[in-house]
Amino acid sequence: MAGHEHGTTGANAAALTKALVLTGGFLFVEVVGGIVTGSLALISDAAHMLTDAVGLAIALAGIKVGQRPPDMRRTFGYQRFEILAAVFNAVMLFGVAAFILYEGYRRIVEPPQIQTWGMLLIAVIGLAVNWVSMHLLTADKDTSLNVKGAYLEVWSDMLGSLGVIAASLVIAATSWTWVDPLVAIGIGLWVLPRTWTLLKETTNILLEGVPEGVDLEAIAVALKAVAGVHDIHDLHVWAISSGLASMSAHLVLRDGHDGEGVRAAAQSVLTDRFKIRHVTLQTERQDCRSADAHHGLH
Repeated sequence: MAGHEHGTTGANAAALTKALVLTGGFLFVEVVGGIVTGSLALISDAAHMLTDAVGLAIALAGIKVGQRPPDMRRTFGYQRFEILAAVFNAVMLFGVAAFILYEGYRRIVEPPQIQTWGMLLIAVIGLAVNWVSMHLLTADKDTSLNVKGAYLEVWSDMLGSLGVIAASLVIAATSWTWVDPLVAIGIGLWVLPRTWTLLKETTNILLEGVPEGVDLEAIAVALKAVAGVHDIHDLHVWAISSGLASMSAHLVLRDGHDGEGVRAAAQSVLTDRFKIRHVTLQTERQDCRSADAHHGLH
């Protein structure tokens, strides 16, 4: 199991590194191009490209820090740093979207002059760069929220490039300069729901909520069905990082059953049916809650 996790993390780091090199290499061209052509849609795309580069760097740092081994102060290691990196990416995307929405409104009121053909050329190159970067991250986006955050940034930037291309063609044909800020606003609104979803998922992990896709009630039913289990309480399931679910529970034993055997059977159910391997199970002859209450009366 450990070898599989390290292999996946290594693949994530390699994909992020390649995407970062591509994005960082094109960033300067797009920023200068947005300023020179006067296109807010292109500046919006450049802003997303900037957050892509920063986000990819943070995501990569998150993986590198997360690979550090546990120590006496951090017994789970640094794997949660990857989630913190994903949260930072989401917050940064919200900030960029807010800026674009404000600037888009301002430019609709006062449309600027736009160099459409330069805008088109830079957007086409940006589209190609984003497509390659997104392709590099696709395989790992469902195994890591950190990579998913980076993937969403590159994906939104690719949509931005498509929007800039469409806007430049429309402006060249009609001279409707208001299309440029309208496309920029559309990009911002399109990205917001997906950014919110990422922020909810990462916040749930930081709050040690039940991970996505885990049915807590089904786990409780399955554990109660294990031979020798009379009742279950203090059931908790949480995640340290993406795909690293942990669980703890107290199992009240039926008379005549061995605690070690019941623990082994429960562990097998959790591993085989729910794919949860990091488990702490406490077996009790008497429900510790009633025992605590009894002692509290004396």
